Amino acid sequence: MKKIIFLLVVVTVLSGSISWAQNNNEVLLEINGKPITTSEFKRVYFKNLDLVQEEDQKSIDGYMKLFIDYKLKVEEAYAQGFEQSGTYQKDLAEYEDQLSRNYLFEDRVTADLAKEAFERSKSEVDVSHILIMCGYDSKPKDTLEAYNKMRSIREKALNGADFDSLAVTYSEEPNVETSKGRLGYFTVFNMIYAFETAAYNTPIGDISDIIRTTYGYHILKVHDKRERLPQVGISHIMISAKETDSLNDAKERIDEIYSLLQQGESFESLAKQYSDDKGSGKNGGKLKPFSKGDLRSDRFESAAYNLKDQGEISKPVETKLGWHILRLDSVYPKPTYEEQREFYEKRVAKGSRSKTVTNAVNQLIKDQFGFKKGTGNLSFFNEIIPDEALKNSWQFDVDTLPQNKVLFTLGVRDYTYADFINYLLKRQTRMPRYRSKDKLITGMYDFFEDDMIKEYFREDLEKTNDEYASLVKEYRDGLLIFEVMGKNVWEKARKDTLGQKAYFEAHKQNYRWNDRVDANVFNSPKKEVLNEVIKMLQEGKTAKEIKETLNKNDQVSVILRTGTFEKGDKELPEEYVLSKGISKVFLQNDTYILVQANEFSPSSQKTFEEVGGSIMGDYQNKLEKEWVQSLREKYTVEIHKKALKKLKKELGS
Repeated sequence: MKKIIFLLVVVTVLSGSISWAQNNNEVLLEINGKPITTSEFKRVYFKNLDLVQEEDQKSIDGYMKLFIDYKLKVEEAYAQGFEQSGTYQKDLAEYEDQLSRNYLFEDRVTADLAKEAFERSKSEVDVSHILIMCGYDSKPKDTLEAYNKMRSIREKALNGADFDSLAVTYSEEPNVETSKGRLGYFTVFNMIYAFETAAYNTPIGDISDIIRTTYGYHILKVHDKRERLPQVGISHIMISAKETDSLNDAKERIDEIYSLLQQGESFESLAKQYSDDKGSGKNGGKLKPFSKGDLRSDRFESAAYNLKDQGEISKPVETKLGWHILRLDSVYPKPTYEEQREFYEKRVAKGSRSKTVTNAVNQLIKDQFGFKKGTGNLSFFNEIIPDEALKNSWQFDVDTLPQNKVLFTLGVRDYTYADFINYLLKRQTRMPRYRSKDKLITGMYDFFEDDMIKEYFREDLEKTNDEYASLVKEYRDGLLIFEVMGKNVWEKARKDTLGQKAYFEAHKQNYRWNDRVDANVFNSPKKEVLNEVIKMLQEGKTAKEIKETLNKNDQVSVILRTGTFEKGDKELPEEYVLSKGISKVFLQNDTYILVQANEFSPSSQKTFEEVGGSIMGDYQNKLEKEWVQSLREKYTVEIHKKALKKLKKELGS
């Protein structure tokens, strides 16, 4: 997660408007003799300017220091060989693959599949199926046997045999004795594309043709097709099963809130005050619109669609996340294709449809650059590849291969026997399991051809497209900085416990507790209720006794939270001044709040153990400053003053 966040920041900071990219290629500075152009500096500067917090760093001179530090880290990453890291190469390849799609897929490839998916999304299909398992790596004999078995079953179904009985008797699907092959209703993207297509194309009551998927051979019977339910707008209040204390378990708290709603209290106010879903709670509990199946929570979705009238509120509903109260806000009209085009195009490029897209894309690349099959024959590899290849543990001397054997040519590049063997050797620990060398060779050759075609396209794109080249360079630098920072700063800080303690001792004044209270916090929608709580506290009643007295006959008058609260905690009123004793009644978010502080602890020094993770970030910053200073001493940095002066004049800095 840390890596993802770091790279998002780096790419956001560095990937500004590419229109600057080639306007000025004058060299602005050199690091160890390597030139860095004015255009690259400008691109980074303009994108990053709003994120710079220190005013003195927003000038050209001020920002130059940050830019040089960034470039020194990249240089050091290369010096330490991080560009050879398998993790780095894998992450970069994945990014290049994703980014390059934006320059080729477009509507030419995805439009038809996206529109088809949109049309299918309007309905749901109720299906049963029978499966005879047979992987793509099965032997030809086993594959033929599985196909013939399925053909025989299909004939029985076409001749009127009961489909449920056929499924129980023949299907190799797990738990078929219970399910009888019934899958129920599903819609677009819920199943493998070939399976989905057969379901939507088969008329109600009919048996499909035989379908081949990664699992084996299937036949389907379509029982029904129905219109899909529209999206609904729902607000909810959630009490997490994990967010409990000794006096208030989740079920008890949700029942209390439900009682307050029945008494006429505002749903929005209660969501803001009590909901543990803070993302929606701050908006009065409002969720993004969804339709059935989107949330993957049957109980929540069923409760939502059982609400019929706008404003109707559900009884408490339990899910894996905790307890919820739902309110129906609206039922949305069905969106048009143009409104959802981007969503469907992204989904089409994933999952089981991706092979369809890949084939189309590869053909476009072949047509663009020219593709020609060579004289090489795949049967040759069956003779030279050892049986150990099936166990993903083998080696081979590529120098013994024929030098003139070409498998295919793309553009100006020949792909030879040696290229294919090297591809297999490099990926042997990551390739699928195959049962025979024939399947391994043909299956891996398909991957090899696909990957080489994409790689050729990306390499050409980086040479000819300035926008793509800039984005790849920036992501490449971000990956390298992450790796080099990990080794030289983050990991070093994590292991250096003695250094952390020494830093803590030198900066103790920065690590102190805020004022805090050991308290009972009472909440109520009515001020007079909390006035009554004050009287009962003065009479010596405990918090538990007060709650039991005031909340009677399913009427919730007060909600109680107990614990230690530090200044600024969300449970405390913003205007509350921490002190021992009973506070006045505060109004916040349409709710009245009273604090009974049993103990007050003033601000005090934290111990090293109490500081926890906060010391780590500060110590990392210290190590980073020292490390960057060492890089400035290690590398030669030369700023071209004439180019810098011209840049300042252009930008008025």
